[in-house]
Amino acid sequence: MPSTRLNKVQKQIAKKKGKNASLHENSRDTQRLQRASARDDRLNRLAAIREKQNRHYILRVKAFQSYTLEHTASLTIPEMQKLIEDFLGRDDEELAKLKAERRPGRPPSTRETQLEQKQAMEQGEYTSGFWMPELDKENLKKLKLWSGKWESLPTLRFVRVTKDGRKLESSFPPKGLS
Repeated sequence: MPSTRLNKVQKQIAKKKGKNASLHENSRDTQRLQRASARDDRLNRLAAIREKQNRHYILRVKAFQSYTLEHTASLTIPEMQKLIEDFLGRDDEELAKLKAERRPGRPPSTRETQLEQKQAMEQGEYTSGFWMPELDKENLKKLKLWSGKWESLPTLRFVRVTKDGRKLESSFPPKGLS
C-alpha cells in the first residue's frame, strides 16, 4: 500500500509526542492530522472518479484484446469493421431479454434505457470514427502482452475506423475525433 500523507503526519506526531500522548482538540498537531486526512480523502475520491471515467476505455481495449488473441497477421479494414460490429452487439441479448420481460404498456426499465442510450452513442461514434487499438502486426504483439492497466495503454497505437471504411490515426487518450 502506498505511503499516504496521513501516515507520515501520524508517524511524525507520534515520534514528537511519544506513543501514548493525547492531543488537545484544537492543537496544531490535530489540525495537521485533519488536513492530512482531508487531503488523502480528496485524492482517493479523485482517483476513484478518474478510474470510473477511464473504465470504458479499458474495457474496450480488453474486448479487442480478447477478440484478437488468435490473430498474428495484420487485420484489414473489413475485418476490423466486423470486430467493431461484434463489439457493438455485445449487449443485444440482454436488451432483447429485458424487452421480452417487460409487460405491454409498461415503461422501459432503467437498465434497458441505459443499454439503448449506450448503443445509440456507440453507433454514432462508429459512424464518425470508432476509437480502437490499431490491429497491425506490431501492435497486435503489444496488445497481446498488455497487462490491462491504464498506465500501459500509451505504448499501443490507436486508430478511428469509420462505418464507410476509412481508417484515421488517433491519439491516446481519445479527445474528440483525434
